[in-house]
Amino acid sequence: MRLGVLGSLLVVNDAGGQVPLPVRQRTLLAALLVRANQAVPMGELTELVWDGTPPHGAPRTLRTYVVRLRRAVGPAVAARILTRDPGYLIRVEPAELDTLQFEALCGRAGAALRAGAWAKAADASASALALWRGEPLLDIPGQVLRDEFVSRLDHLRVQALEDHAEAQLRLGRHEQLVPRLRELTGTYPLRERFHAQLMLALARADRQAEALEAYQHARRVLIEQLGVEPGPQLRDLHQRILAGDGGVQATAHEQGATTVAAATSVAVPRQLPAAAGHFTGRHAELDALTGLLAHTGQGGGAVVISAIGGMAGVGKTALAVHWAHKVAGRFPDGQLYVNLRGYDTGDPARATDVLEGFLRTLGVGGQSIPADEAQRASLYRSLLAGRRMLIVLDNARAADQVRPLLPGTPGCLVLVTSRDALAGLVAREGAVRVELDALALDEATRLLRALIGSRATADPTATAALAECCCRLPLALRIAAELAAARPTVSLSALVDELTDRQRRLDMLHADGDTATAVREVFSWSYRHLDEEAARAFRLLALHPGVDFDPFAAAALTGTDLPQAHRLLDRLARAHLVQTTGAGRYAIHDLLRAYGRDLAAIKDCDAQSHAALTGLFDYYLFTAAEAVNTLYPSEASRRPEIAAPDGPVPAVAEAAEALAWLDAERANLVAAALQTAQDGWPSHTARLSAVLFRYLSMEYISEARVIHGLGREAAARLGDTVAEATALRYLGNIDFVQARYAQADDLYHQALDLMYEAGDTRGQAFTLFSIATIERHQARYPQAIGHYQQVLDLGRALGDWLTEARARDGLGLMHLYQGHY
Repeated sequence: MRLGVLGSLLVVNDAGGQVPLPVRQRTLLAALLVRANQAVPMGELTELVWDGTPPHGAPRTLRTYVVRLRRAVGPAVAARILTRDPGYLIRVEPAELDTLQFEALCGRAGAALRAGAWAKAADASASALALWRGEPLLDIPGQVLRDEFVSRLDHLRVQALEDHAEAQLRLGRHEQLVPRLRELTGTYPLRERFHAQLMLALARADRQAEALEAYQHARRVLIEQLGVEPGPQLRDLHQRILAGDGGVQATAHEQGATTVAAATSVAVPRQLPAAAGHFTGRHAELDALTGLLAHTGQGGGAVVISAIGGMAGVGKTALAVHWAHKVAGRFPDGQLYVNLRGYDTGDPARATDVLEGFLRTLGVGGQSIPADEAQRASLYRSLLAGRRMLIVLDNARAADQVRPLLPGTPGCLVLVTSRDALAGLVAREGAVRVELDALALDEATRLLRALIGSRATADPTATAALAECCCRLPLALRIAAELAAARPTVSLSALVDELTDRQRRLDMLHADGDTATAVREVFSWSYRHLDEEAARAFRLLALHPGVDFDPFAAAALTGTDLPQAHRLLDRLARAHLVQTTGAGRYAIHDLLRAYGRDLAAIKDCDAQSHAALTGLFDYYLFTAAEAVNTLYPSEASRRPEIAAPDGPVPAVAEAAEALAWLDAERANLVAAALQTAQDGWPSHTARLSAVLFRYLSMEYISEARVIHGLGREAAARLGDTVAEATALRYLGNIDFVQARYAQADDLYHQALDLMYEAGDTRGQAFTLFSIATIERHQARYPQAIGHYQQVLDLGRALGDWLTEARARDGLGLMHLYQGHY
């Protein structure tokens, strides 16, 4: 069986025949396929099938359409269309549906590029593009369904085109690429990466004059259509071609990751999260935001900032992300996004860490990222100069957290969301306030009608009352709508009476009757209707210390297998108690996280919560160790052996898989190190430091400093002298790669003293080698020779040929530097 939506809707049965469908059944099947393996609520399906205007009695008619659809597609496909409260679900294997294959292949291509596996990246991106049969949902008339689904796939396809061209360039196939890149620059004239790839391909094919003409053409297009000059990467590549830079001529095999290749290999960042479905209202605010665009890209003036304020749950993030997606095309150099976690249960994100992440996204290698926050901010502003980028800083705590993240020149627009008024940004940086209040009553009821369907349309009085019970806050409205959809036999009026009665009793206990209390009651209203297994899962998932998590982490926390974790996450997602963030990951709104942790403190004993978190930390520690051993197998014996956890773990046996997992979970590993260090798992902290050293050592300086610092403290508490000394050496390596030699030398000598105390001969050899390397870099050759000789003697005594070889190499260099040929 094959199913497809990348073009006209395609249904091929087991006999190999294509199945034609009438328009309504076709639209219904498409609506299920774009949410494959997820239950689609009845209210949402009616909106999609009737393109936003479902008739009276739409749910009853929809059930008839489902029956007809099952009959039309034949038994093999019909068996996959399941009734799942509160709607329907189609069960599809990844190999059976083109969109699932397409997304997986795009992800594989990106991971291969990051890992330097050019041939794998070329094959994966080519396979992804081969699945594209035309505009997605080509024969589906409904615009609501197309608006919600097609643009995301279009973005993925363009990224796949860029990745495929990048991989081909890296493989030296520049001559064959030229015709295709000319076509792509014509189709996507504002995508500067295609122009850069064309210029590079022409230059490497010894067609420098054409490469320079390609730049002039790109410049004319950008000036005519946007009124701006090309970005700095394109200009830099133009200058290198003019200067006859040999690096431009080299093939990818010859040059590896040079600066010129970086001009095309650093993907244009597209970091915006998925937009919320059924976004409603906010017309005045959207118009105000759009009006700010007139101030960007001009020759002078300050950067425009929009600080979107408002209480928790009012929809600040939804508004920012919805608008950002609408205007993304006006910022061809990309979009940066970060959740600053200003009001999360953990510590807010530090500006210095966010800067490191942004700099890496913009193509700066880890060793080139300054240690000082002010220097990072300066480099960040330099990289943004001349670019047209949209930067979304979500959930800020205070103005000081935001200031280092602001560009210094026009052309970029920064969107800040916060519960705080951020008055300092308004006063000092000229921020424009967009104050967000609860939805207007008509907007709130429109959202409920879209989410619930005909029951809300049929009883406008009850719908309005439900909106008021939810304080017209989008987060609460979505949760209440899901509960209403999940109880189709209960009238909307009865549900409203139930909620109103409970809120009335709460108001008697809480005289102020504030909004937070009312919204919390909406949460409890939804939580009480979960089965016990799902309720327990919600409480335990709220304990997760990171920003988001995958089903494997959910399985570790809840002590379930992977299929059951998927089912629990689907159940909680339908109840809007967790939200999908794309690529199989989930998050919990900070209000819901706090609510879930309160419930865990009441419902679960400390031992139960501790056991759940231990399962999570075991999972992270073991999978991190397996991934690092895959990437750096020659050093596996130097890392601690980690026992396998009880639950499932992802496949990380291939380099691309291992790197993709570590990159996706890096922030969670830092969060795990913080919590294990603070709350009673010091052994996990110390071993995380030892496991992650090589992965973090060269590229992820801030994360390395945090984890190894925590590892050192944890090892000291455990009385593990060798682990403490090892963490000190790791911290010294961080200072060394940033040329902070005095600090590194001090840390190395502290580590050496502990190694002597513990009698760890191998650790002494490693640390002495590090000390000698610092002395070599400072031209203290006699001292370096003495320490290299000590390493050589220790390597011989240990029978460690690798340590002996490294010492001989160091000694040889010292004699070479002194002219002792």
